[in-house]
Amino acid sequence: MKSFVFTVTDPEGLHARPAGMLVKKAKEFSDSITIESNGKKADARKMFGLMGLGIKGGSSITVNVEGADEEATAAAMEAFLKETL
Repeated sequence: MKSFVFTVTDPEGLHARPAGMLVKKAKEFSDSITIESNGKKADARKMFGLMGLGIKGGSSITVNVEGADEEATAAAMEAFLKETL
């Protein structure tokens, strides 16, 4: 498993638009991608799960990637988060 921590810089946090973009990006990969925040976990492919995490601006999230190509998937997800959030 490959993990990294990311701090959300968007002052509005993970609201509907970026959450939808994150789900779309996560669906591009065959690896399992899980987002953790405040002791809760959600599948990055599930919009309602991500919204239920209540991620605010300035929050730190942990992204866990598990699968055959986890190095490349984790790097792509980290780059996406830096551009989007």
